[in-house]
Amino acid sequence: MIVQNAPADVLSDVLRLMQARTLCSARLAARGDWSIRFQPPHTIKFNVVTAGTCWIRADGPGGADAPQRLDAGDCFVVVRGGFVLASAPDLPPVPADEVFRGPDGVARIDAADGAPNGADEVRFLGGSVRFDRLDGGLLFDLLPRLLMIRGGAPGAAPVGWLLEQLDREWRGGTVGSQLACNDLLRLMFVHALRTHLSEQPPQGANWLAASLDPSIGRVLGAIHAEPCRNWTLAELAGIAGRSRSGFAAAFRERVGMPPIDYLMRWRMRLAATRLRQGQDSISVIAASLGYLSDSAFSATFRRIMGVSPARYRKEAYQEAAFDRGSAIGG
Repeated sequence: MIVQNAPADVLSDVLRLMQARTLCSARLAARGDWSIRFQPPHTIKFNVVTAGTCWIRADGPGGADAPQRLDAGDCFVVVRGGFVLASAPDLPPVPADEVFRGPDGVARIDAADGAPNGADEVRFLGGSVRFDRLDGGLLFDLLPRLLMIRGGAPGAAPVGWLLEQLDREWRGGTVGSQLACNDLLRLMFVHALRTHLSEQPPQGANWLAASLDPSIGRVLGAIHAEPCRNWTLAELAGIAGRSRSGFAAAFRERVGMPPIDYLMRWRMRLAATRLRQGQDSISVIAASLGYLSDSAFSATFRRIMGVSPARYRKEAYQEAAFDRGSAIGG
């Protein structure tokens, strides 16, 4: 058997940094007139309509979007901000906390006076996931706040199946279920993102749009495969199959910065994540990213991140302790 390493994948690298963690699984069944406002704090919501028809409207700091109809088989991902689910677009919503009162994440609304049992029932299956708040912005800032995957789209069936498995794992509580839930959610997000990118390719100068460009995408993959390597412009241009001047201009146009700047910034992103989440010394982190001296690494880190590595780690630890205290107190 021959085992080969998969080629470097820029999106996979970013998703690894984001560290998806499952928070909950939820089910909803509703009849009649109903409207619920969800305001998830710093989480991503995955949902699939398993029966019936209803409406969704994303809202938040950027204002409210136009309502969109949801039918059985439709999936949606709320990337950021709140949203309203309702049986009709203009009904006043009640907070989700008033509906999902139990610890099991199951809610039922029956407001269909006189209707036959089970008539016009809408059913949902959903899950919530939290990503690293800082690294998550790498991707989420480039996406609309609501991703829609219609039932006929190629990505709908995998997302619906994965949500069913998530619900089963979450409620089963068997050995390894937490890891399984986290992996299922990562798979869901990849499928949803693939569908979105195929239907609405990203615009502007950014790494996500550039990763879809064949030649620039190869260069990004090479940088991510060996971030510690001291890449030269000539080497990167050769990977792209262009002259140095043509490659440099194309990279800046697609990514929004020169290639060596992108390399430095990706290195510092990796360093910042390890400073926040790990125990490696600054010297170990610097050496792993190709720096021959701590001073050279620290100077680059300060230039890009605005503070020294030691100060960054200290402030990150203090912020994490404050967040844990707030969660316990809340």
